[in-house]
Amino acid sequence: MLKAVIFDMDGVIVDSEPVHAKAAAFALKKYKVDISIEYFYQFIGSTTYYMCQKMIEDYNIDATPETLLDLNNEMKQYLLEKEGYPVIPYVIDLMKDLHSHGIKLIIASSSMPEAIQRVMQSLHIESYFEGFISGMQVANPKPAPDIFLAACDFLSVSPEECIVIEDSTNGVNAAYQAGITSIGFINPNSGNQDLSKAAILVEGFDEVDYEFIKEVYQDTHKKPFKIETERLLIREVTLEDIPSLYELYQDLDSKEYPDDFKNNMDLDTMYELHKAYIENVYQIYGHGLWGVFTKKENKLIGRCGVEYKSIQGNPEYEIGYLIGKPYQRKGYAKEGVTAILDYTFHTLNASSLVAIIHKNNNKSIAFAESIGMKLSGEIHRGHRDCYLFRLTN
Repeated sequence: MLKAVIFDMDGVIVDSEPVHAKAAAFALKKYKVDISIEYFYQFIGSTTYYMCQKMIEDYNIDATPETLLDLNNEMKQYLLEKEGYPVIPYVIDLMKDLHSHGIKLIIASSSMPEAIQRVMQSLHIESYFEGFISGMQVANPKPAPDIFLAACDFLSVSPEECIVIEDSTNGVNAAYQAGITSIGFINPNSGNQDLSKAAILVEGFDEVDYEFIKEVYQDTHKKPFKIETERLLIREVTLEDIPSLYELYQDLDSKEYPDDFKNNMDLDTMYELHKAYIENVYQIYGHGLWGVFTKKENKLIGRCGVEYKSIQGNPEYEIGYLIGKPYQRKGYAKEGVTAILDYTFHTLNASSLVAIIHKNNNKSIAFAESIGMKLSGEIHRGHRDCYLFRLTN
């Protein structure tokens, strides 16, 4: 379960990398070393102290890392007073949305603690975060995993319960080493960073919100969907379930169900179709038609779920359900469908959903009406004349 999001700061919250590079370049000029801004891209995501050590080695500078660090900080402070840090667009909106959904937030930045505090205070974002971890507070800088593991310890969560948002090669690799899923932010001011170990890349945060991050988390962790009721387990159908599903379909009266529930195909065809369904529906959309199993015996007794379809030219959530003949008239359909309605309205945030029922299927019509669905119109599906029922949240 997703419990926390770890934010890098430089290049993700504030567009600070150009300022850091200018400050370091100005510091080197004091030692009569001129260097291009591109040289500093290799240090994005690492600590300033490490950068100072490397510059001394690369250019044989007669200074200690501490001396060069102090000069770098002096130059940085001058530039900040002159130019300031521009905030990355929409990232604060993302923080607010995650916080409102109960997600723990923490900053894990290679910057010094004082710099992180200044940014948090200047942007008035302290209330959204549990705290921060500086690269100066751990033994090894990014790309080592130390800083992200320390962030997990601080929040009392496991790496498997987190997502990291990073803009640098070092940061993404550190998250990978820590066993944490990462989202790579392509910041043009961060140079040509290798973000290949990120689960997904984004070019901005205008369309990134809690639901987006939750879907990335669920996809990368491959957590199978399931809903539990008093007597039922509703979950994704696996390929191992296909023989039981095939057997279940053989007893169904095809006149009672829409064409989605086909009972006239052979086992091999059903297997291949459902293999494609797993890859193209379950793994992409996070919803679909699921198997209904008894909790006690773990026996497949039907199918139930929602699919996002174009109905009469409009995008709609369509509910589908069936219960095998031996298990009908025992309240299983209502128990399962009630759980699916709750999921559709409260997790998928749908405003309404529809059911398409053959005009002669009196049992399904009566059932739709019993759960509050209203006749909304007529529709032709395949070779059938059907009613369109709708339920509004």
